[in-house]
Amino acid sequence: MTHLETRTYITAYLDNVKDLLNKVDMAQLERMVEALLAAWRDGKRVLLMGNGGSSSSVSHIVNDLQKNIYLEAGRPLRTLCLSDCTPLMMAWANDTAWENIFAPQVECWTEPGDVVIGVSGSGNSMNVINGIAAANRAGATTFGLAGFQGGKLKDTTQCCLVVPSENMQRIEDVHMILLHVLFSTVLERAKAEAGRA
Repeated sequence: MTHLETRTYITAYLDNVKDLLNKVDMAQLERMVEALLAAWRDGKRVLLMGNGGSSSSVSHIVNDLQKNIYLEAGRPLRTLCLSDCTPLMMAWANDTAWENIFAPQVECWTEPGDVVIGVSGSGNSMNVINGIAAANRAGATTFGLAGFQGGKLKDTTQCCLVVPSENMQRIEDVHMILLHVLFSTVLERAKAEAGRA
């Protein structure tokens, strides 16, 4: 690849990510913001889960949702990442099945009114889908972030933001941006409500 070809590739990549961001369903994003704010106001939990790159995205955003909202708005958003405890996930996988690593954790922690978010680039990660199904049974509000056509996650969650791409890296890029948008919007709203804006 020549220097010119490199520049062309980079430009095309970034243009594609911008195009995908322009296709985001704002109504669904706003619905997620309102659910997270309600959880913050009511002291409910927010649980997130994902595999691989999606696991690192949800682990990252817990830092922002838990620590920064607490520090800047004065009251915590009780947030957990279900893929952060490797020994627990491996124990569930070893003793039952990989498809079962999240559902028992959801059953352990989730109560009615909590928010559970599953992130799957393909939309077909069965451990995430089973976790969301468990959250639905527990009376939680469930959201998904997916790519491709949404996969099974689209039909399992109550609301699913689908990034219409077949490129996993670009799907994950957009998912991370959307998670940061959610956090930033919730933070500003929470600060305003707490009189700290």
